[in-house]
Amino acid sequence: MGYGYYGFWDPTYFLVIIGALICMIASARVKTTFNKYSRYRSRTNMTGKEAAQRVLRSAGIMDVTVRHVSGSLTDHYDPRNKTLNLSDSVYDSTSVAAIGVAAHECGHAIQHQKDYAPLSIRSAIVPVANIGSTLAWPLIIIGLLFSSATGSFLIKLGIICFSLAVLFQLVTLPVEFDASRRAVNILGSTGILSEEELPMTKKVLGAAALTYVAGAAAAILQLLRLILLFGGRNDD
Repeated sequence: MGYGYYGFWDPTYFLVIIGALICMIASARVKTTFNKYSRYRSRTNMTGKEAAQRVLRSAGIMDVTVRHVSGSLTDHYDPRNKTLNLSDSVYDSTSVAAIGVAAHECGHAIQHQKDYAPLSIRSAIVPVANIGSTLAWPLIIIGLLFSSATGSFLIKLGIICFSLAVLFQLVTLPVEFDASRRAVNILGSTGILSEEELPMTKKVLGAAALTYVAGAAAAILQLLRLILLFGGRNDD
């Protein structure tokens, strides 16, 4: 009844370590890239707030409010109350990095306006994914206390719940990549950034996108670990 354990060492921890390292590298990269291009002021001298308002107007969106939120890179679009929230390092900054991040969040607002399918799917599975991520480990731990079919059922149910959280991570990928694509296109077409500045913004948004890829990879590795440890547990 070792479930992949050898003495006190569980070799599947390597999957967790690999996932954690991937996330750490991606996080460090996005911070480094953002900080680098935060030193480049845009030629239009527009702030992140002003750029966001310009992008929204150019897309025909008049019912989204641009707000300031505290923190660093805590920027997000909230479809529930149609607010575009920009962080300390973006809201009043005139850098090409800040404008790129602001435009990316506008990309989500545009997706919302156009009923972009992956965004709608992601919004629909948020409650289920939250419940799944909350219940997954408690179900598995409780299941381990039983040696009967009940325990096996609870463990498998826990793995299924965790799978829902992984699904959310996977659906997030096309949403984020599409928002960045929309951001770059509209920044170029409106002249908010010049041809020389757009490649800088692409690097910032590319680094940010990698954090979502890393998160998805880490979640998949964790799911694989759960399957290796408990997926083959006998019902009796």
